[in-house]
Amino acid sequence: MTAGPELGFDRETGVFAGASAREQVARLAFQAGARLSSAWSHRGFAAGCRAVRSVLADRDITVRLNDDAQFAFPYGDGYWTLLLDRTYHYEADIELFFKGIASVDYTLIDCGANYGYWSVLATSKPFGAHRAIAIEPSSRNFVRLDHNARINGNRFKPMRYAIAETAGAAMLSGDKHEALSIVPAAGKPGEEVDVISLDSLIDQHMITALGRYVVKLDVEGVEIAAMRGGERLLQSDCVLICEDHGSDRTHAVSRHILSNTKLKLFCFDRATGHFEHLRDVSALDRIKQHSHVGYNVLATASTFWESHIRALIVEPARSH
Repeated sequence: MTAGPELGFDRETGVFAGASAREQVARLAFQAGARLSSAWSHRGFAAGCRAVRSVLADRDITVRLNDDAQFAFPYGDGYWTLLLDRTYHYEADIELFFKGIASVDYTLIDCGANYGYWSVLATSKPFGAHRAIAIEPSSRNFVRLDHNARINGNRFKPMRYAIAETAGAAMLSGDKHEALSIVPAAGKPGEEVDVISLDSLIDQHMITALGRYVVKLDVEGVEIAAMRGGERLLQSDCVLICEDHGSDRTHAVSRHILSNTKLKLFCFDRATGHFEHLRDVSALDRIKQHSHVGYNVLATASTFWESHIRALIVEPARSH
């Protein structure tokens, strides 16, 4: 993506290659910042990255996530540079879920894919080498998503769309690449993007209603509308992963699933080490401990997926 010798980091071995002396020092600062800020769910880490990046040349780094997964992003990016801390696991509960279903034959539909982290991992051999469709509306993010598809052998399909209830167009805006939304934001400049629904993937013959799917929905405030636009897909042999943000003490996404769908709802509980079946949202008052991070819930109408979710008993690594 950027000129110059390739900068790389191997999470399994810790090898850091292609770096100048200044970039080597920056790596130590990034790793120390990640460790120190982990006590506060990495609050302040992005600000530290901005300070360090101000003295670095603009370069990309390619992180080797495993033997069959490469993930590139700007060196010093305040969101993804946490990956330089080898003890850090991004969305650790979801990583463990994907590892637990590695032997299942499914297709990932990665909505709000950003740079394609989960599409890269789910299509890698250690995670089962699954098929994936990565959907991202931002033109700038899509360039990086497409690059990550190419450096991994074009093994997943990038699509540039936003996801909502119905097809059309919307304005995408936001201050951070990982938090862009089509929810109207007064006074913020935006980018016009095309919008599709989840069910339109069936209508356009991208997928069939008879397949087995994992739908990861990270659409920054449009989760409920996206679910309404995917009723046929979500009633199929499908499991939905979506965010119920820690700042929302009403647990609106989970309430919608319980009150307006036939899906069973699960959320990972660190206290028990497995995904708990939620019959109401009261447990989320305890599970959602931090107001500035997102929490994932799983929802499914499929007995196949329900049995797999109930069977997972894991000890999660530290997450953001």
